[in-house]
Amino acid sequence: MSSAETVTDVRGIPEASVSWRDYLTISKTGIVMSNLITTFAGLYLATYYTGTTLAANALTAFLALLGSALIIAGASALNNFIDRDIDHLMERTKERPTVNGTLSGKQTLTYGLAVSIAGTALLAAASVTAALIGVIGLVIYVVLYTMWTKRTTTLNTIVGSFAGAVPPLIGWAAIDPGLHPYAWTLFLIMFIWQPPHFLALAMRRVEEYRAAGIPMLPVKAGFSLTKRQIIWYVGALIPVSLMVADFGIVYTAAALIMGGGWLVYGLLGFKSKDDMKWATGMFIYSLNYLTIMFVLMVIVHMF
Repeated sequence: MSSAETVTDVRGIPEASVSWRDYLTISKTGIVMSNLITTFAGLYLATYYTGTTLAANALTAFLALLGSALIIAGASALNNFIDRDIDHLMERTKERPTVNGTLSGKQTLTYGLAVSIAGTALLAAASVTAALIGVIGLVIYVVLYTMWTKRTTTLNTIVGSFAGAVPPLIGWAAIDPGLHPYAWTLFLIMFIWQPPHFLALAMRRVEEYRAAGIPMLPVKAGFSLTKRQIIWYVGALIPVSLMVADFGIVYTAAALIMGGGWLVYGLLGFKSKDDMKWATGMFIYSLNYLTIMFVLMVIVHMF
């Protein structure tokens, strides 16, 4: 290795120590993949209800999925850039490349902006409406959530839910910019699903959030009120999920069973002696619920 290759950056870390894996880490690939499930559901259902097929819109679908992946990855990287001053206080984030010094703030910001712009361009190639929705979601997540409400109010979960609910809208808009009412129902399902999901996570990580000074509901109001809030959202999700009962008896039965099971499990939390175990169960259930319901939406329209 030549002397030029061993020059270190301002933090004294060799430039060669930065790898593509570090960029994947700040892209939060797990979040990207889970959101692509709902984006694809929006895409597929839009083709079905507009009387076309996914095969006939293969390029548009590809652009929408790749564009969504990039804009979500970009938003995640920008989130890492903004939160690098508090991430070292939380166990689950203290090893991020932006915290341990592998990636500098400039590298993270440049990557986040570049990937976000690339994602927006690809979405625009699919449809202008899809790109507009993507940018709105990006701004809500980065500015209104990460930069503002995350550190100032317990309503941060609600604000973040708006951004987290746009992927199925993006997918639908790529095929049908007019956005059928079903598209907005998918958005609403995603919007209501997120508070119980993230509040359960906040209960599990309550001490980390407290140490970082993030006013999550369990930190400010305690577990009892948080449990009640979770129950209200899960209860509201059941009738909202049935707004698309036209998807058929299999979907409707699954919505009732999955939603009802989640509600019952939630109610058992008031008798639980182990809040952490209950919160973990609720968190895992929420992930299974989202995956099963959105995959099922696609499957029932295939036959």
